[in-house]
This record gives sequence, C-alpha cells and structure tokens, in this order.
Amino acid sequence: MRSTPPGRSRGLHVGLRRSRRRDPSSTRWLTRQLNDPYVRAAKAQGFRSRAAFKLLELDARFQLLRPGLRVLDLGAAPGGWTQVALARVGSSGRVVGVDLLPIDPLPGAVLIRGDLTEPEVLSRALAELGGPPDLVLSDMAPNTTGHAATDHLRIVALAEAAAEAALAHLAPGGAFVCKVFQGGAERALLELLKRAFASVRHAKPPASRKESAETYLVAQGFRGRAD
Repeated sequence: MRSTPPGRSRGLHVGLRRSRRRDPSSTRWLTRQLNDPYVRAAKAQGFRSRAAFKLLELDARFQLLRPGLRVLDLGAAPGGWTQVALARVGSSGRVVGVDLLPIDPLPGAVLIRGDLTEPEVLSRALAELGGPPDLVLSDMAPNTTGHAATDHLRIVALAEAAAEAALAHLAPGGAFVCKVFQGGAERALLELLKRAFASVRHAKPPASRKESAETYLVAQGFRGRAD
C-alpha cells in the first residue's frame, strides 16, 4: 500500500453553514475534519483513519515494523494501524487486531471483537498469532467525559492493561507502543517499562493534532519484566 505523508494546503479552508440540527461542537468537529490534510490523505490513500499516519511516522523514526513480524494491535478499530502493519510485515508476518468495536474485514489480518482484559480474548489473539508477538501496539482511548483528570486516568488504565499484555507475552527483543495523555499519572507505567526494555521514549508524531494531549510511549528491546 502506498503511504505518502500529506502536504500542507495553502489558503484552503472549508467552512460550514450554521444548522439548527447541529450543535456548535458538532460543527467544529466537522469543520476540523474537512480541513484536516491527514483526513484527506487517508481517504485518498485508502486508509481507514488518519491515525494510520501516526504509526507510519512512528515507524519511520523507530523502525518498528519489518517483514515477518507478529503484531498484536490493541484498540484496532477502525483498522488504520492494522492496515499499516499488514503492509509492512508482508505475507511472511502475522497481524491480529482486537477491539470492543466491530472492525470491517481486512484481508490478511485476524480481527477479534472483545475486551482485552478478558483472558479468553487475549488467549485467542495469541493463538491466532501462532507465537509470541514481536510488537504490541495500543492506540486505545476511552470515551471522554470532559473531565481532564478522569479522562487521563482512564487512558492510563488502558495503557497499563496493554502493557501487562506486552510484558506477559512479548518475544525477547520485542517492542511495545501505546498512547498516553500527558499529565504525570503514567509515571508508574514508565518506570515499569524502563525496567523491562532497553529503551523507552516519548514521541508525538506530526499526525497527532497539536492541541491534543496525546503522546506515545515507544519501548524497544524487551528483556523480560523485572518485577
């Protein structure tokens, strides 16, 4: 699959007329989507979401994906990261995606609808991989409440659940990538990862909106958990 980062549009802005059927927040969201170059590029290049470019940019920086890898994609819906992983690992690799939401089929990937925290769901995903994952990805995010502290704690909880899966099952030398929100509550998670991986870094790919508090933890060189 061709993957070209979007260029910046000059002087182009799409506005929306006011509508009694749309509340102001919906109008702002639609306007942002219409004027987002990553949204347009995702549509043009056949990606299911603009988030695909986040993984492409992380991969360009950290060389996470290569042919033959087994990849576990947590919070996979609608499938943008799974698409990127499939293209990079090729026919010799294996990609399994898990999400609470349904995901339209993607040829070459196994997609499981279920809760990561339920043992049978994780067990099925690992069985479908056919061996320990070389890379665990998590772009999971909770439904937001609008209360910053609560939303931050929720996303850290999801990141911790993904980390537990990675620490329990990653192949030696493997890597783990997860989304967190900046705010400090992820300190315990960061320390846990530092003990288990040779390298742990924060990264905010260009495709991540500037106004968003999201960032990513990229842990590489799994050497086993120390706790």
